[in-house]
Amino acid sequence: MAPDKVLITGGAGYIGAHTLVELATSGFEPVVIDNLSRSSMRLIKGAEQITGKKFLFEKIDCTDVMQLRAVFEKHPEITSVIHFAAFKSVNESVEKPLIYYQNNLGSLMALLLAMQEFSVTKLVFSSSCTVYGQPDVIPVTELTPFKEPETPYGASKQMGERLLQDMVKAWKELQVVALRYFNPIGAHSSGLIGELPLDEPNNLVPYITQTAIGKRKQLIVFGDDYKTPDGSCLRDFIHVMDLAAAHVLALKSMDNFPQRYEAINVGTGIPCSVLELVSAFMNVTGVNLDFKIGKRRIGDIEQVYADPDKSRRLLGWEANRTVEDALRDAWNWEKKLAHDAD
Repeated sequence: MAPDKVLITGGAGYIGAHTLVELATSGFEPVVIDNLSRSSMRLIKGAEQITGKKFLFEKIDCTDVMQLRAVFEKHPEITSVIHFAAFKSVNESVEKPLIYYQNNLGSLMALLLAMQEFSVTKLVFSSSCTVYGQPDVIPVTELTPFKEPETPYGASKQMGERLLQDMVKAWKELQVVALRYFNPIGAHSSGLIGELPLDEPNNLVPYITQTAIGKRKQLIVFGDDYKTPDGSCLRDFIHVMDLAAAHVLALKSMDNFPQRYEAINVGTGIPCSVLELVSAFMNVTGVNLDFKIGKRRIGDIEQVYADPDKSRRLLGWEANRTVEDALRDAWNWEKKLAHDAD
């Protein structure tokens, strides 16, 4: 029997490429689409090296429903979709809100139109812990009320979830799992794929590794006066390969879920501050990191981490890798990039 084909939007990106590895090794056949505006074929090729498989790839823009229709026509065996394609910089979204709403919501609406036309009824949506805003109580559960989002990025994820809940009510065959990611870090242990910012990094760990290797002069920790144990923001850092595994389990499990729309936190439940992460990196690698404390950054939430109980119950999932594992893998990937550039 032929493997199930899964459409992966934004599959050339950081989380998408790591999920390709998990899907391919779990018996699925990914069909990857990406416009490569903020990603690179390097990660697709790396995932192919790891798995020994050649992935079906189409360069298209997910906001274009005509291009999406063409993909579904070309691959009628597609039975489900994992939707990664979105802009994700919290900082940039504050500066350029219009492109975030246009891209993040436009791509989701175009995708749903195409899915409905071709009767593809299973969707795993890439959501985010930013939907919670600054919560009153932590850790957050899936029942934690949404607060006012701190950024247009967070708002686009809140709106995406609302749109999907409305669609599930209107389209009786549709099944949706919204995975609310916490803070993905790390790389594949092979060093063949990892986080690959095309410009200055927006995320903490690639900024740490680029500073450590000399590509950046200094790391700035944004704020040390928050109401946290060491004054820096508290986060829930999760290894990207653990996160990738959650997507595969969501696809396999969704027929057994009690509701056709389920939101699930994907985090470790272990809080870690920014300063603790910097210290852990230096301990794991033995590299002394040049960093300084800067002003708070607009849009940063003081503290948020997950209650991962629902992911254990519904997905049978839990994080298997530590922050130290993730930092070691991220550093290995950074060194591989530097070696290949020489």
